[in-house]
Amino acid sequence: MSTGIPPSAGDSKRLLSLDALRGFDMFWILGADSLVYALQGIAQSAPTKLLAAQLDHAEWEGFRFYDLIFPLFIFMMGVSTVFSLTKILEREGRAAAVKRVLGRGILLFLIGLIYSGGFTNPWPDMRLMGVLNRIALCYTAGGLLFIFLRTRGLAAVAAALLLGYWAMLARVPFPDVRPTPGGSAVITKEAGYKNISQLNMGSTNRLRGSYLQGVNLTDYIDQKYLPGRKYDGTYDPEGLLSTLPALASGLLGIFAGLLIRNQSWPDGKKVAGLLGGGAAAVALGWIWGMEFPVIKKIWTSSYVLVAGGYSAILLGLFYWIIDVKKWQRWCQPFVWIGMNPLAIYLTSNFLGGLGFEKLARRLAGGPVKSFFDTHVTSGSGDLIIAALSIALFLWFAHFLYRRQIFLRL
Repeated sequence: MSTGIPPSAGDSKRLLSLDALRGFDMFWILGADSLVYALQGIAQSAPTKLLAAQLDHAEWEGFRFYDLIFPLFIFMMGVSTVFSLTKILEREGRAAAVKRVLGRGILLFLIGLIYSGGFTNPWPDMRLMGVLNRIALCYTAGGLLFIFLRTRGLAAVAAALLLGYWAMLARVPFPDVRPTPGGSAVITKEAGYKNISQLNMGSTNRLRGSYLQGVNLTDYIDQKYLPGRKYDGTYDPEGLLSTLPALASGLLGIFAGLLIRNQSWPDGKKVAGLLGGGAAAVALGWIWGMEFPVIKKIWTSSYVLVAGGYSAILLGLFYWIIDVKKWQRWCQPFVWIGMNPLAIYLTSNFLGGLGFEKLARRLAGGPVKSFFDTHVTSGSGDLIIAALSIALFLWFAHFLYRRQIFLRL
């Protein structure tokens, strides 16, 4: 993942829209959703209920705004890969580009292990796969593919990943691990099957084409072969097999980056390509979803298209507003965040618990919160804490930006 400053299509100016969109994405990761929840706590209304529902992941099938956050980041990583690696390839050659990709990928994977707890707990209570680890794998594989393949080759790989993943989940048989006789129970996180010993891993009853939560080929691979602690107890949303279609999410970003960098296309045509291509991908994804459901936790191929389409639409809008129309003042807070995402993300984790929100509670919790709840309105204390949390991470992002402190891998 390139966390430095990506050049623009002309390599002389920054692609400010990419920084701003990355910052917009991180804005929600860092806890801006708590502001919506606080508003809902004060007075529930149709708009706040709708927003609150969108700021939580779908339990299994379906798609909400919060299900876009992670694939959008991988998509933007693909866009950034085009600019950063093209520059290295032109100036230093293929060997230097490969060295850069492998070095950054390995370092980011190690940071991901530390972020997930590192050696806090003894083995096997350690998580090997997480958000940063998946980003590292997607960056490494996508970067190497970009170095060695042309656009048609990349398109062939993307199609093979999406169609191949669908074929595997639809046709490859796997044991029905449900512990009840006949396998009638549905395994969910809430159902209590959080330990592999509770599953019937020796089952001789075979399934195929199952997309139930915890009862599908992707989750079985994690149950059987992924060592260490799984995020959802017996399977992991950032597991082994589902990393393959996640790589396709990064390749979609590479295609968008190639489009923006194409000097022969005028800006208006690039915007139309992003918006039109994004809308087509969303439509195709939902149509495919009737056969292969849209599910984030196993990163289905239909989910890749839906999330990738929305990502392209957002990039097209940001590119048109910020880089084409030059309406840029409004997006500066997002740019502060988007130029230093890894530093802010890790700082939030190292603060512990809820990150900047935890720090905000230390400053405005207890008697301060009680005062607002009592003398203003019930729930206003949480609103103050949420607003202070946002102010804190924006201040931190601006502090790093003003002093030109950027965490680059």
